[in-house]
Amino acid sequence: MAAGDKKGLSQSIYQVGGNAGQSLAPLISAWVILPLGQIGSLYFAPAALVACVLLLVIAKWYKAQLIAVPSAPKKESTTIGISRRVWSALFLILLLIFARSWYISAMTNFFAFYAIDHYGFSTTIAQMYVFTFLAAGALGTFFGGPLSDAFGKRTILLLSMLLAVPFTIILPYVNPYLAFFLLFLIGFVLMSSFSVAVVYAQDLVPGKIGTMSGLTVGLAFGMGAIGSVAIGNLADSFGLIPTIRLMGFLPLLGLFSFFLPTDKELAQTSQS
Repeated sequence: MAAGDKKGLSQSIYQVGGNAGQSLAPLISAWVILPLGQIGSLYFAPAALVACVLLLVIAKWYKAQLIAVPSAPKKESTTIGISRRVWSALFLILLLIFARSWYISAMTNFFAFYAIDHYGFSTTIAQMYVFTFLAAGALGTFFGGPLSDAFGKRTILLLSMLLAVPFTIILPYVNPYLAFFLLFLIGFVLMSSFSVAVVYAQDLVPGKIGTMSGLTVGLAFGMGAIGSVAIGNLADSFGLIPTIRLMGFLPLLGLFSFFLPTDKELAQTSQS
């Protein structure tokens, strides 16, 4: 409702808040939780309170918009007439979200242990590496939306996965200095499609913005949680280093982006 014709930029602004906050988790763990214990989390309660107040303000604005802007007439049975190609494209979007979420989960939850084991880092230094990855991801999340507005959503979805592939594959084989640089590049490139996937799904099934948002955003976090369990089992069974190396091939699933409808075809779907 607030985005106008800048859906990518709007979704990026929305997503970058969560991703930026998540990127601080490794620093909070190293500098607050480890020395103080769980009680240290109380220091961040005021920030949550401020967020609640802001949400109340936004809720009042939203209510006023619903009154001021008349609702568009709903199309009959938006989901019943979905074509096979739309279902296929939706499946491909979910596949891309799966690949991205599992790789991010591997880096977020296990790269610190990998760095401690492989490079001999302390916990604090290892968490700094994870922070670099997530902070770059938050930055990429912001720029991904405007880039999709300019160059097309399908293009950004494709490039964000495939451009990351060389870096994710060689990451486990480089020295710690180059690994720091590669983590920044991987985080920025891979997560630039975070908000784009949401907008693409919304355009894919017009009239079901809430459903598509819940499916893509909810699935991203849900698959990340499932991925943590699966990756942990792999690490226990085959070792942490081989598991991290295997995860580097996940972005190759981005090749399936070639089969997604173009933005022009999406626009035709929205008008039909």
